[in-house]
Amino acid sequence: MANAVAAIDCGSNSTRTLIVDGEGRALVREMHITRLSQGVDASGSLLPEAMDRTFRVLQTYRERCDDASVTRGLLVATSAVRDATNGSAFLERAHDIAGFVAKTLHGDEEAAYSYAGASGDLGKVETPTMIVDVGGGSTELAVELDGVLFSHSMQLGCVRVTERALGRGVVTSESDTVTKSMIELELDRAFDAVPVFQEVVANVRLVGLAGTVAALAQLDAGQANYDRDVVHHRVLSRTTVQHWRDLLARESPEERLTHPGMVLGREDVLPAGLYILDAVMERFKVEQLLSSENDILDGITSSLLAP
Repeated sequence: MANAVAAIDCGSNSTRTLIVDGEGRALVREMHITRLSQGVDASGSLLPEAMDRTFRVLQTYRERCDDASVTRGLLVATSAVRDATNGSAFLERAHDIAGFVAKTLHGDEEAAYSYAGASGDLGKVETPTMIVDVGGGSTELAVELDGVLFSHSMQLGCVRVTERALGRGVVTSESDTVTKSMIELELDRAFDAVPVFQEVVANVRLVGLAGTVAALAQLDAGQANYDRDVVHHRVLSRTTVQHWRDLLARESPEERLTHPGMVLGREDVLPAGLYILDAVMERFKVEQLLSSENDILDGITSSLLAP
């Protein structure tokens, strides 16, 4: 395992790591809900308790790296750190703990790594492949056409939409309306920024990744305990997205936790993620998406192993 490499993703809602050996085989995949973006949308800075939660997890990941004799790694931070006035201070401390390069990704970089990771094990199809990466603070859209990747990072994420519009509890008609308007405005901006998106409407294979999609796949499977083989490349219909969005919207976070497959730490923000997912499917006129457990971490480790 002397050639093992590691990727760490300090996301807005979760902090995750992937350690692979020199052949790209996964040795460790681990995820902890840390809610780094707690309050960032309102305060503009990372809260001390949110940083501390993340630093504790990073210390655990450093131990995993030592156990696997990791020689190289990359720690990335995304939306929460991009938006925070104290993001650089967080990144310095994260670098000290992890012991390897730490950087904040721009939205396009985040989309590129995510696209590479999610598309790496997909079979070929005639239609273009698009990823939708619903994070805690942002949602990335990326599609490859004629060998060129077109992407856009929207200021939409399950935590951001929850805090700004939807709320954590039972969804009211007013918060439903505000949430949908917020999402539609960001989708309008995405289509204005990347006109090529219009070219693939109704003609795209949609691949969903990150926590919202993974949680939805577990709920759809009724899978109380995580099983990668059950959720990876699971086909999810738009009807399924709407069913769970509407059901969870009528429930309190405590009630949501009674469903087999609901991940502790996502019960308050998953409905917002499903609002985003449904709106994306509607805008691109697709009736199903493919869930992918391969994501930004896989894209990063592949790049670290590339000659």
